[in-house]
Amino acid sequence: MPHTSTSRPPISTAPAPDLPCDLLGGLTPAQFMRRHWQKKPLLIRGAVTAGLPLLNRQQLFDLAASEAVESRLIVRKPHGWTLRHGPLARSQLPPLKQPGWTLLVQGVDQHLEAAHALLQRFRFVPDARLDDLMISWASDTGGVGPHFDSYDVFLLQASGQRRWRIGRQKDFSLQPDVPLKILSHFEPEEEHVLNPGDMLYLPPRWAHDGDAVGGDCTTCSIGFRAPQRGGLAGELLQRMADELDDDTLFRDPQQTATAHPAAMPVALEAFAADALQRLLAERESLACALGEVMTEPKPRVWFDEPEGDWALGAVRLDRRTRMMYDDRHIFINGESFRAGGADARLMRLLADQRVLDARHVARASEDAKALLQDWFEAGWLRRLDPA
Repeated sequence: MPHTSTSRPPISTAPAPDLPCDLLGGLTPAQFMRRHWQKKPLLIRGAVTAGLPLLNRQQLFDLAASEAVESRLIVRKPHGWTLRHGPLARSQLPPLKQPGWTLLVQGVDQHLEAAHALLQRFRFVPDARLDDLMISWASDTGGVGPHFDSYDVFLLQASGQRRWRIGRQKDFSLQPDVPLKILSHFEPEEEHVLNPGDMLYLPPRWAHDGDAVGGDCTTCSIGFRAPQRGGLAGELLQRMADELDDDTLFRDPQQTATAHPAAMPVALEAFAADALQRLLAERESLACALGEVMTEPKPRVWFDEPEGDWALGAVRLDRRTRMMYDDRHIFINGESFRAGGADARLMRLLADQRVLDARHVARASEDAKALLQDWFEAGWLRRLDPA
């Protein structure tokens, strides 16, 4: 396994929507969402004042060498750019003093409790939108070139300095024959140098270019999920079709002899349209499919077997667990469960707070306790040991 913490993990809850938040420069989360979310950038000086960097350079390099971690090495040279995907052993990385290179390590929150705890501070945005925490390390002048993202991002400086140039881009054409999506005609409007603890929020499609100043530059990128409509529809239809119990066969007793055998029968088109309409009419099936898709663990994620027994005490969600809910269901790691009454309230509390104390566990029904036991044995839940 990659780097993990053996100490009791920090428990971090989401900020209250209507209370001023240092992370957002004194704005309340409600004000930030209303004024800036998907609208305009925000520069926040001193957003995070403690706990940075989350890990040292060697620990980050160790993560990049793991098969379980997605990593990339980007090098800018006089003749152009190079991109290499991990795992990346230390011997495959350039010398520290060589300028112009960047190591990107994705999903650090899956492997490091401190990174997971930091990510929880951004849960004023729904979990369905929160993706992961990426950490980049760069030598002097290192960066990934001017580009834009299709999703919201918070860029938190963890160590060293980085100069960001940002702008509302009109021309999104990309440089040809480059292994990265680098803008051909970047037009910056603002420039900011970020020191440790400073953070820059950028809405989707705001172009940006960040270069390390002086080297040993570590930046945390908090990214958000933005499902693509066609891709999401395909995933939902596939899941719903797999669960559909309808073996009705197409029949065409009125079909006449045809002189155009390659023409698609109109009746078959109508049968197909009716099949899709019937599928989409299954609103509960659609709700389950959506919850399962949005909580599906990422391909490189697996769960560790628990050490010892649970004994029905306080529990916390494993940092890799995704858990959500709607009015009638609980969703966890790609599975859905029908829930109502006190048990539903209990499970929603677990999903929102990611912890359940022993008092709440004791009040659960026998069915709910059995479900929690199953999740514990699967590694989705962990004991919450006393501090």
